This record gives sequence, C-alpha cells and structure tokens, in this order.
Amino acid sequence: MVKRIKLRTLFLGGFITLLFFGLIVRIYWVQVANAAFWEEQARKTWITSKKLVQDRGTITDRDGNVLAADTVAYTLAVGPKKLHELDEEHPEWRLIDQIVNKVHLVLNKPESEVRAAVDAKREDGSYLDQREIRPEGWKMDKNVADRLMAFRDQLREQTGKTDVGLYFIEDKKRFYPNGSLASHVLGYENKEGVAVMGLEKTLNDELKGQEGSITYEKDGIRTQLPNGKVEVKQAIDGKNVTLTIDRDIQFYMEEALRAAYKQYNPVSITAIAADPKTMDILGMVSLPDFNPNAYWETKNPEAFKNNAIQSVYEPGSTFKIVTLAAAVQEGLFNPNAYYQSGSISISSRDKPIHDHNWSGWGRITYLDGLKHSSNVAFVKLGYQMLGKEKFKQYIDNFGFGVKTGIELQGEVIGKSTPTWNRDWASATFGQAVTVTPIQQVAAVAAVANGGKLMKPHLVKAITDPATGKKTVVEPEVVRQVISEATSKKVGEYLEQVVSDQEIGTGRNAYIPGYRIAGKTGTAQVYENGKIAEDKYVVSFIGYAPVEDPKIVLYVLVDRPDDKFAGGGSVAAPIFKQIMEQSLRHLGVLPKVEKKDGSGGKEAEKAPVTVAVPDVGGMTVERASAELKNAGFQTEVLGKGGKVLNQLPEPGSVLPTSERVYLFTEKKVGSVPDMKGLSLRDALDLCSLLGATCQATGEGYVIAQQATVKDGRISVALSLAPPGEMQRPAGEADAERPDASAGGQSDASSGDSSGGGGANGPAGG
Repeated sequence: MVKRIKLRTLFLGGFITLLFFGLIVRIYWVQVANAAFWEEQARKTWITSKKLVQDRGTITDRDGNVLAADTVAYTLAVGPKKLHELDEEHPEWRLIDQIVNKVHLVLNKPESEVRAAVDAKREDGSYLDQREIRPEGWKMDKNVADRLMAFRDQLREQTGKTDVGLYFIEDKKRFYPNGSLASHVLGYENKEGVAVMGLEKTLNDELKGQEGSITYEKDGIRTQLPNGKVEVKQAIDGKNVTLTIDRDIQFYMEEALRAAYKQYNPVSITAIAADPKTMDILGMVSLPDFNPNAYWETKNPEAFKNNAIQSVYEPGSTFKIVTLAAAVQEGLFNPNAYYQSGSISISSRDKPIHDHNWSGWGRITYLDGLKHSSNVAFVKLGYQMLGKEKFKQYIDNFGFGVKTGIELQGEVIGKSTPTWNRDWASATFGQAVTVTPIQQVAAVAAVANGGKLMKPHLVKAITDPATGKKTVVEPEVVRQVISEATSKKVGEYLEQVVSDQEIGTGRNAYIPGYRIAGKTGTAQVYENGKIAEDKYVVSFIGYAPVEDPKIVLYVLVDRPDDKFAGGGSVAAPIFKQIMEQSLRHLGVLPKVEKKDGSGGKEAEKAPVTVAVPDVGGMTVERASAELKNAGFQTEVLGKGGKVLNQLPEPGSVLPTSERVYLFTEKKVGSVPDMKGLSLRDALDLCSLLGATCQATGEGYVIAQQATVKDGRISVALSLAPPGEMQRPAGEADAERPDASAGGQSDASSGDSSGGGGANGPAGG
C-alpha cells in the first residue's frame, strides 16, 4: 500500500513538473521567440480605425454664388430591441405607436413600413439593436431632422429616459441651394455618393477629393488610450469649381421658359445664352427639368435629358445665317439685287421648292428676301451661287457635324451632309440637316464675334483649397470662319430682320434702345415617317448689342400646343424677355435717344456694373460711405456699430444703384422690406436673418408677412412674375411652314436622320 502511494505521488509529481515545464516553454515561445507576432495580433484587438470624410468641392457661378456644396445631413434609425423593452416595461406609454405615427407623418413613409423597421429581428428571433429608416429617413435635410429631434426630446421628457429608441446619425450630403436651377448643367450626386450626370460626373475626379482615416489604440469600452499609438491620414478635400454660368441670367431664362412651358405645353423648351467673344455659357436651360435635391421624386425620365446637347433638330430658317455668312464672305450677297420670289426648280425630276408664302412677294431684293425669310433667296445663294462643295465647306467650318467639346457627357452631333441634290438645296434654308442647340449657338457666336468659331465651355476656373492653386480655363479659338468685315455686314443685315417692323420676321424680338440681330426658325416634325400636322419646332437665335455683342441667345420650343406657332410668334417674345433682363443685369442699358441743342440726337450713357466692396468689420458709417461711393444703396439691419455680414457677398458684380444689406447683429429682430426682390435674393436674406421662409408664386416679391414663434422668425412671401408674355390674339407667324414642307425634326429621340428634302416651304 505504501509502495503504491509513493508510486502515485511520484507519477503525479512528475506530471505536474512536466506540465510546468511545458508551460514555461510555451511562455518562452509566445513571449520571447514569437513576441513580435503575438504583439501584433494583440494590437489588432486594441486598435480601431475611423474614416475621415473629405468635403466634396464646391461649385459656384462666375460671381461666387454657391450652386452645389456639401452640407450636414442626418439618417434616422430606430432601435427595435430598446423600443420593445420599454414597451414591455411601460405599455401605457405606447412608445412604438407614437414613433410609428410621427415618422409616418414627417417622412410620408407608409406606417406598415415604419412598423416593419421597428419590429425587425435577427435570424435567431431576437430584435435588432438598430435599423435605419430608408430611403425616406436617409440623409435627411436638417430642417426635417430638427422636427424629429424635437419629437425625441418630447419622448425623453415624457418617459424620463435618455434612450427612447430613436437615433440620428450625422452625415454629409450634396446640397443644391437653388433647387432645380441649372440642374442639367450641375447634374447631381445620389445618396450613395455617386456622381450621376452633369458637371458633377464630368468633373468628379476634381470634385471628389480623397478620404482620410485615423487609427488609434483603445480600451475595452472603445476609449482612446492617452499614450497609445495614433496614425492619421488626413482627408484631402475636393477642388472648388467656378462656372461660367451667371446665376441671375440662368434665373431669368428659367423664369421665362417656365411661363412659356405652362402656356404652350410643348414637348420641351431649350435655351442657351453665351458670351460670343469667349463662348462662356452664361445660362443653359432644358425643360422639363428636375430638382437635384429630390431627384428620386422625378417621374418623367425625359426630365433628366439635356436637350441643349443631347437632342438634334432641323434648325429651320435659323440656319439661313450660315448660308448668309458664307455668301457675304464669298462676295455673292448683293442686298440690292433682285430675284423672283415664290418658287424655284432644282431639276426637271424634282418638285419646285416654295417660299412659306407660296405665291411669294413678287420681284424683291435679296435683303427683303432675308427679312421675309424667303427660301427661294437662300436656294439661289447657297445652292446655285455657292455650290454644294463650297456650301459644305462652310457647314463644316461653322462646327456642324462634330462635337463642340463642351464639358458635359452625352453630346450628340446631328447630320450635316445631305444626300440628294434636292436635299442640298433644302439645307440652305435649314432642312435635310440636323443640329444641336449648342452647335447653333457656337456658329452664330462666330458670326457675332468677328468670325471666330470658339469652343463653348462651362468651367471658368478650378481651385485647390489646400494649396490655393487656381487653374483658369482660357477661351479657345477653333478656327477663323469668316472675316471681321463679313461679321459686321452680316450683323447689320440680321439687325434689319428684327428692326423692320413691317416685314421683318423677327420684329417680335425688337427691344427699344437696343440693336438686336436675329433670325427666326420654324421646322416641321416627322412622326412615324410622315410630316406631323400642325406640329413644329420653333426657335429664335440672335445677339445684342450688334455694335458690341455681349450675349448670343437661342430659344427653341419643341412642338408647342398651338397650331399657329412659329419662331416669330412663340420663340421671339421669350427671347426678347430674357435678352432685355440679361442686358440690364450686365449693365448694358438701352440707349435712350434725346435731342441735343443742335437738334441732333445723342445716346444716354448706360451705367456699368460694379463689384460689391468688402465692408465686413467696418463701422456702419464707413461701410455706407464705401458703398455709396461705389454707387450702391444700403440698408442697415440691427443696432450694432460694426458690419458683421453683408448681402450680396463681397465681389458680387451688380449694376449700380442696387441695394446692399448690412448686418450689424447676429440676430436681427425685424425683417426688412423685401418687395421687388427675386426669390433667390429673398431666400438669401432670410438665411442671414436666421428665418424660415415659405414662398408662393413665381418671380418677384410683391407681399410679405413675418411671424415669430418660440423665438424663431418665419416669413411668408407672395411672388408674381414681372409680366405675362401674351401674343396678340389671332397673330399667326408669317414664316410658319405649309404642311407640305419636307423638313424633319426628331428631337425626342435624338436621332439625326434628316428629311428627304422639301416639297414646300421651310419654316422661317
């Protein structure tokens, strides 16, 4: 027995000794031999990493007004586990029912979907800790999140609990402060952070920046260790982009086009405004459009199509400008020479080509033929005098048949080479060829600016916020198409199309005090291979002032709901409204003629635009004096002695005599008179006042009502347009083509197929 005990003791002692020996070997292996490996494995459990989100670059207009920028956003989440725990403990609170109802009302999300999120479970049947409310509660605007946060605070007060199962995750999103303004130019970034269209997509590499990260050591409750290792990779913000777009001119264009869209109910309306000397695009509009802040609400897929670059049309008589310029350049256009209007035969096999007035105007001069928009005159000039080869050379030189290279994706080119002789003849007055609006604008800008075809562009400069390096986009000349002398002559001829109030087809674009050059266009539409009855694409293109062009403007209305529609009756008045507003905005006021002492006439000098001085930090007296010297009126808001902020922002270019608001307090108790302000300016003013603003109507402020609740100012604005565009009853366009014309426009599909020649007149 004793021997057995000794053996067992010896065996157990040996086993324990071996165990300790093995443990020591293991410790040595872990702590010494492989210390580096296991330290790294342990470090992975201590270390955590967070993303450092970069700011996407800001997009501004040419004067620094923000068009697109990052802003704070919130994502709503509910806590199913927490909510059901509280509901079991205190069923009298009816917490789940309250949250479901409130989220449904604020986000307009079906109650069944909200309740499904609140009841969300794992595979094992346990409730989830958190579930986001998507898509309605995903990246909400701050004003929407504020309503739900206020509701959460009410629940906390009601229950005495800090955690009531309602959570807000702070995030960033792209915000477009002007809503749908320039939506096709800007495009949008979706909630996933993907740039979808427009300049947001084209310039994504410049705008997006680079994400950063921070890596640090933490304890068991994820608190950063004070002496732990920290690695930081700084985020790189995206570059800021300044556009050539002028926000005010863009606004004038959209305002006029929306009124026309409502009046004529067309398939689409397109307009482009540009500086003809540089081809800076000042405004680009395509209706229908969309709000990039709520792109998902857009039901019509055509609203995402930018017809300015993505649709082709038969230009109709606006294309006669190309034929005219070519004929003048070649010395073939004699304005005082006579020809027989009415009809012309190309060959014995083809039907005659007629003027839109089939009987014509008898024997008239070529200048009168231009004013009447005679097809016969341009067949003689372009087909008989120039010839096909020379005419084709000018079509190519003016930039048709190729992309302009504007900084937008999806640009199409159209058809610039007719097939048959009759088609070549028809092309001289704008049939059997198809073009894009941007090609038209670039070509007419060449006529206006002294004969230089310029590359159109939307980007003025790109700035790196980290280094301050600024890359400026310089104007780019493609080629010299016509001479300066030809350019001047053509401008004088086109001016008479507008100024002649008796026979000028562009007379509805006439603006007293301004010299306007322009041309109307009315093209027929093919549907299912046949000419659509009483459906036209009507347009007007022109520039002003003729003596020193500042703007070239093109307006195109696709199939207005008006069987008498024509370029002169529909598009010209829209052109007139936009052009007059834009010229005044640029400080080019009408030259009002007044008699001098000798009985002659002299032009009243128009005031120029001036950059708003930076008066921030100045005393009110000094700031007012500075602004007065610059030609601006001032209105002081607040009772402080120094200027804390100003509207418009420093550097904004405005016509003299405009009003500048000076803020001397962070919170101003009163709301100034906003009558006469545009909606955009009124919203900017409300923002600086810290007030919420609601507007009804469109145009300019005609009335306002301010209320104060819980210390917050709310302003209700009533707006009205400056005037409705009305065409005299029964006025038909003198250039509207007859139904037998063979022109074609397939704008809705973007096809570039031309018509098979014209049996009848092209539209003027």
